[in-house]
Amino acid sequence: MSFAILLAVLGSAFLHALWNALIKTGTSRMGAMIILSIGEVPIGLAVASFCPLPAPEVWKWVLMAGCAHFFYKSFLTYAYEHGDLSRVYPIARGSAPLIVALLGPVLAMLWPSAMPADALSLHEYAGIFVLGCGILLMAQGIFSNGESRKMLPFALGSACATASYTLLDGHGARVAGDAIAYVAWVFVADGLMFATGMLAYRGLDVLPRDRKAWGVGMIAAAASYGAYGVSVWAMTKAPIAVVAAVRETSILFAVLIGWLAFGERMTKGKAIASAVIVAGVILTRL
Repeated sequence: MSFAILLAVLGSAFLHALWNALIKTGTSRMGAMIILSIGEVPIGLAVASFCPLPAPEVWKWVLMAGCAHFFYKSFLTYAYEHGDLSRVYPIARGSAPLIVALLGPVLAMLWPSAMPADALSLHEYAGIFVLGCGILLMAQGIFSNGESRKMLPFALGSACATASYTLLDGHGARVAGDAIAYVAWVFVADGLMFATGMLAYRGLDVLPRDRKAWGVGMIAAAASYGAYGVSVWAMTKAPIAVVAAVRETSILFAVLIGWLAFGERMTKGKAIASAVIVAGVILTRL
């Protein structure tokens, strides 16, 4: 990996942490997530307009991925309503590759036509163990520091949804044969599903009325797509495993943003747990 690509991937990691941080700003986490989702639709349509329409068999994967993103955003939003960015993000982001690594071989046996049977290497098993230890350390900090325990099930629910769309996207992009077009349509489906569903459930009053909230939400939508687009581009220029591993530095960026921008309490235990989670994720991705 060249130095320029390394900087690009680090930028992608920062953008992912940034849009999560932007959801934490303002008074309504749900309102911010709905605005982000609304912003995803024109971005996805703009990118899709430069690509041929997917084949009919691709749409079911787009819709399933959109549903998984709906639950991902729902759980993540509720987690941020109850917990700090520097606590929720490492658990939600770090648990997802752990779930994928553990469930991937099981799904390969149950659904061999969709999921390739990838054997885990020794360092991947080591990564799973380290990752699990880091998540337990981070979760333990919730109880020892008197933080709201409601964040934990929502953060883990977000991780499960992330693992689901990761597995779905992996196969959906292969079926589509064009990852860029596939992701663009997933953004459209995801944005429409979440915005429509939450507005129907919570009502229009959940939407912020001030321009600043809409501006922040649209920036978050652009950061969300930029984070993915840069990482996809980098994977065409450098080894995929290395790109995926470096991108997980987003966990450290989120912890730093929570500490420096939001004034969240930075304990020794939280810092150690974050470092252990990053180490475990990198081991599972290399």
